[in-house]
Amino acid sequence: MLRTLRNLPGTGRVLVVLALMGMVCAGAAFGSDKKKHDEKAASVSYTPMPLDSGYGPMDITDPPTPPEEIIREFTAKESVFREALNHYTYRRAVRVQTITDDGKVDGEYYEVDDVIFDPSGKRTEKVVLAPANSLERISMSPADFQDIQQRLPFVLTKEDVGQYDLKYVGRQTVDQVPCYVFDVAPKELVKGKRYFEGKIWVDAEALQIVVTSGKNVPDDLRKGHEDLSTPFTTYREQVDGENWFPTYTKGDGVLHFTGGNGYLGQDVRVRQTIKYTDYKQFGSTVKILYNGQEVENDPSAKKPDDKKPK
Repeated sequence: MLRTLRNLPGTGRVLVVLALMGMVCAGAAFGSDKKKHDEKAASVSYTPMPLDSGYGPMDITDPPTPPEEIIREFTAKESVFREALNHYTYRRAVRVQTITDDGKVDGEYYEVDDVIFDPSGKRTEKVVLAPANSLERISMSPADFQDIQQRLPFVLTKEDVGQYDLKYVGRQTVDQVPCYVFDVAPKELVKGKRYFEGKIWVDAEALQIVVTSGKNVPDDLRKGHEDLSTPFTTYREQVDGENWFPTYTKGDGVLHFTGGNGYLGQDVRVRQTIKYTDYKQFGSTVKILYNGQEVENDPSAKKPDDKKPK
């Protein structure tokens, strides 16, 4: 999430700390009435990420399989996927930009990391490329990096599904991949925990999530302590012939921070992309279990690009 550092007395400058994550819409604009702007509550402006030409019409008729059974099946497969992902290395490229009112980039954070295993088998990250950070209106916080590492590649497993309400929306084809679509929302917001809220597209054959579009919640809207995040869309592709792995996250949103006590309110537009590439299985003795039985995981069984929503 993103937080704002205020224009405190004697500092002579305003820093805004934003939380990385999510995305969507429009340019930032300040109201002509300063007092009204300063008193406006902290919030995030966004519209749902637009669906590209790869999305077909929505079929809202009842699915051939009861939604409750679909949920049981795909959350079990998501548990398998999360275990499989724990045995892969990959490269992650993160780009975060602030955008001016006229659409120009006025600051950028960019870093490329290899997510690998050290000699003891512990997962770690190695910085491959990190140009000078030119962000001035925002800065990256530890929560931002936690979002990148843990929450943007949203996985809804059988262990976690009890925390959410899922509502079946319909069937829709995404780049020729038939999918079930569900609305997802947390049942309750437990203090200190973060949740996903939005839509997921589940491959009707593989029964894994292939697209996630929504927002991590809750935001901290307390005046002077705002910690906000923007919406995001994450796409997956078949990488090993069996599992759908995250390959691309995008988003764009405007964060509104309140003013008061000698500092001005701030509206900052943030745009972000994350690319995940070079997936490689670590070791050769990994066994993946599904319903108590070993799942064959042969990378040569299918070509990685057999199915690929974009």
